[in-house]
Amino acid sequence: MDNFTLGTTFFLMGFSDRREIQILHAVLFLIIYLAALLGNLLIIILTTKDHRLQTPMYYFLKNLSFLDLCFISVTVPKSIANSMTNHNTISFVGCVSQVFFLFFLATTEIILLTVMSYDRYVAICLPLQYEIIMNQGACVQMAISSWLSGGLNAILHTAVTFSTPMCGPPDVHQFFCDVPQLLSLACSYNIGEFVAIGISFVLDIVYFVFIDISYINIFSTILKMPSREGRSKAFSTCLPHLIVVTLFLSSGFFDYLHPLPKSPLPSDLLVSMLYIVVPPTMNPFIYTLRNKDIQTASRKLLMSRRC
Repeated sequence: MDNFTLGTTFFLMGFSDRREIQILHAVLFLIIYLAALLGNLLIIILTTKDHRLQTPMYYFLKNLSFLDLCFISVTVPKSIANSMTNHNTISFVGCVSQVFFLFFLATTEIILLTVMSYDRYVAICLPLQYEIIMNQGACVQMAISSWLSGGLNAILHTAVTFSTPMCGPPDVHQFFCDVPQLLSLACSYNIGEFVAIGISFVLDIVYFVFIDISYINIFSTILKMPSREGRSKAFSTCLPHLIVVTLFLSSGFFDYLHPLPKSPLPSDLLVSMLYIVVPPTMNPFIYTLRNKDIQTASRKLLMSRRC
């Protein structure tokens, strides 16, 4: 069996070979991608232009929207192009790039979601100390640390994933270069990547536990609030964040930790979409649906455009 080299072309075998299914997939993914693009761009514009949204919560939300915009752009446009042109190929360099940026952006997002839970904890449980703890310098440092940690983790995973020679037909049974699928192509057992995945899994559990502890304290404080309106507002900003975190981490855990079947299953594609496509698309709606500040800023922006 031939080893994969720099000139290798991978075949993304995620969706059906039937032309009708390919067109349907391309149209659906295009609609989803445009919704994610417009939603996240809107949040970035609003949190940048409106002075009332210049708070730590919206600063981190702007970072999250930029992350989601990049995250979905790593895989979905290529998948749409392949379906439209009836070519399911991706170059070796393109595959390496997808792996790097997926780990880079996913790791950064997990850490940023953890930071956002801490921000809500301080805002609700320690309101008198909020401006001191979540000052501008601290927020910038937390954001930069998230991005740097994501970059380091991406370098580690990309290096060890492609350090072991790959043999056999370069067929990846996904719509993107998914690491578990790539590991199944390795000529020998890739102990380095499994160790790296194990370390990432432990760290993700730590982040998730930290988020859970933050929200246990948050919900305990919320339930003690005398004002029903205050409780409703606090729940509306915290519950969506917890839902996003749970969906993102649980689907990612399942994709990377469950044993690959001998033949690809449709459920594997569905699970991958739950953390690749759904969170970047749903985040703008979840964070803006009951957010009066964002809604007010949106109306203000529309009115200024009309004038």
